[in-house]
Amino acid sequence: MTATGAQLQRAARDKADDLPATGSGRPFVDKLEVYKVAGKVFLIITDDPDERIVTVKCEPDRGWSLVHDHASVVPGRYLDKRHWISIGEGPGVTVKFVEELVTDSYDLVIEGLPTRSRP
Repeated sequence: MTATGAQLQRAARDKADDLPATGSGRPFVDKLEVYKVAGKVFLIITDDPDERIVTVKCEPDRGWSLVHDHASVVPGRYLDKRHWISIGEGPGVTVKFVEELVTDSYDLVIEGLPTRSRP
């Protein structure tokens, strides 16, 4: 079932909070909640009632595929458009879909860390 923007954001926050060694803050502006692991960003939630989106890191090929398969998935806002995607409310975008993308983003960041820095 397609989720609302608010539901997607809540699902992203809940999933991020369940992952080991994560933290969040608002280092840029009040409307952007940034989640990090080991000091590296893996999730940005835009708290704007007119634009409820989540932005996650994604493998370039998978990101390209998701952008082409879902009208409400676009190249990432704020960051490198090749490695990040932004997801908003739309057909085929479910809570489970967002939870999986948050987990995948977290895993990509963890894989890029030196072994000694991984949680």
